[in-house]
Amino acid sequence: MSEAPKRTPLYDLHVELGGKMVDFAGWEMPVQYPMGIMGEHKHCREKAALFDVSHMGQVILRGENVGEKLEAICPQAFKALKTGKARYGFFTNDAGGIMDDLIVANAGDHFFVVVNASMRHQDIPHMQKHLQGVEVTEIFDRALIAVQGPSAEDVVGDLCPAARDLKFMETTMGQINGVDCRISRLGYTGEDGYEISIPEDKALDIARAFLAHEDCEPAGLGARDSLRLEAGLCLYGNDIDGDTSPVEGNLTWAMQKRRKEEGGFPGADRILRELAEGPEKLLVGIKPQGRAPAREGVEVQCLEGNTIGKITSGGFGPTVGGPVAMGYVSKGHGAAGETVNLIIRGKAQPAEIVALPFVTQNYKR
Repeated sequence: MSEAPKRTPLYDLHVELGGKMVDFAGWEMPVQYPMGIMGEHKHCREKAALFDVSHMGQVILRGENVGEKLEAICPQAFKALKTGKARYGFFTNDAGGIMDDLIVANAGDHFFVVVNASMRHQDIPHMQKHLQGVEVTEIFDRALIAVQGPSAEDVVGDLCPAARDLKFMETTMGQINGVDCRISRLGYTGEDGYEISIPEDKALDIARAFLAHEDCEPAGLGARDSLRLEAGLCLYGNDIDGDTSPVEGNLTWAMQKRRKEEGGFPGADRILRELAEGPEKLLVGIKPQGRAPAREGVEVQCLEGNTIGKITSGGFGPTVGGPVAMGYVSKGHGAAGETVNLIIRGKAQPAEIVALPFVTQNYKR
């Protein structure tokens, strides 16, 4: 018998606001509100949207040399991560695949880590096993809210002036309505914005305070997915997984130079070899030329009719004004401008390989 989906501290607010609730990674989450996915997406690009991301795993790491110890399981340079800075990273397995992607922040007396909801059951024991001498504590008494969009600085900054001073991938503790919150300037939409860790008993009040701003509206999982796809951001389980290497997933930008040279992380042999010789396949942006969206699993063929890959994420891009997709193509393919065919409902539909992202990222550097 399967367990009933869990609920975040904002569940009642979602229902009150007309959220259409669905089961996502074992949580009851809003996929959309009455504004609709298209409206929520556009509102985030133009003003600000509030997302409940409390289903994500929040983890505190305490101990000596935490950053250095993280380097034994991640190919990022966490040893050099300064206090108040956050960094995107991933766990790799012995075969060089990606176990999960995550955000790691140096909070001074501890490291604060956010992992994917669907992988927390794997990630917490993984860290407990491999981070010797580090206290790994998953916290369950805090909500996580994302405020994203060009107006996010005003929505959050009006209540917490310290938030205005943060730049992209910086983090601080700040007070919102007298409540101590962990505020990080980052997100998953390609827009400027924040992710804010809030004591769960105060989350409802703070979410309402954000939504009281004239520029802020609630948005659900549907808009979150179309926004991240336009921004060229990978979704774990679709675009990257335990068989996919960071080189194949076009994520080598997230590996600092020292780690690319030294190795010393799980799967380094494969990853360093692919860095030198090129991978057998590569994640690319793909823009269908018609109006039909290309969904996950759609076959990608070269013009000669040979299968060269498949779509891993796809849908309609409201900002682009047409379908957008990401997928893998085999070695020898993948140059921007290359024409391919997508086999949609048995018919070949032309598409073009394009540079990611589809929409320019607007982070505050």
